[in-house]
Amino acid sequence: MAGEQSTNGAGRKIQFILHLYICGASPRSKRALTNIKEICEDHLKGRYNLEVVDIFQNPAQGERDQIVAAPTLVKKNPLPVRRFIGEDLSNKTKLFSVLEISDAA
Repeated sequence: MAGEQSTNGAGRKIQFILHLYICGASPRSKRALTNIKEICEDHLKGRYNLEVVDIFQNPAQGERDQIVAAPTLVKKNPLPVRRFIGEDLSNKTKLFSVLEISDAA
């Protein structure tokens, strides 16, 4: 089960690697950034790395990572890679499912 896989074989907590792709300082981008930071601090504190990529400032990275809409959240680790596309990340139930964490994590 997702919430039960919070440690690796050595007993260390799994590190979440997240990339949030946004388009400038739009209201939707700001909401997505605020929401994911809050969720990470409340549920993944001390075990996440969040990289924010503004595809207006870095279009090459958006193309390389095949980003078709923003905001997009990509969970790169733990595997499998998951994408949460085109929302402001306010739907916690859906986001927890994508991130594969329980709301009690």
